[in-house]
Amino acid sequence: MNKPKIVRPEESKPAHALWFDRKKYVTINFMVQKPKDVQVDIQPDKLILCCKNETDDVYYNELHFYDKVQIHDSRERVYDRTINVLLRKMKPDCAWPRLQKDPAKASWISVDFDNWRDWEHEDDEGKEEYDRYVDMIREMANSDKGEAPDMGDLSDSD
Repeated sequence: MNKPKIVRPEESKPAHALWFDRKKYVTINFMVQKPKDVQVDIQPDKLILCCKNETDDVYYNELHFYDKVQIHDSRERVYDRTINVLLRKMKPDCAWPRLQKDPAKASWISVDFDNWRDWEHEDDEGKEEYDRYVDMIREMANSDKGEAPDMGDLSDSD
């Protein structure tokens, strides 16, 4: 089932896009007020979006991804002020340093810092913290600090 090809309208501008990276997905929010006539074509290496807003301004975005995505597990949702696109990475656990293949940054793409997380180091930091904790416990158990102090003299009554 082939979708009709989206052709770039003559009078169009790109919609502003905010994106963020996660382990398995990349999320893009295209900022369009009251989007209508929304067409989204998600391909393994690129996305094409075409729509209008409440005042019939025409938006067209073509985006070549940094890496490949799984098209059957990627989807778009249209909301009141955004078109949300969820892209399933072909290679999970592989961070995308940028959204586009081209290192030159498009003016209409921004990082969504409210949702951005440096997930690459999350598990390592947790493990590192746990290892430090275990080492500290072992050290305390192995060191000759004598018996635990008697705390009987620390009663609440004077």
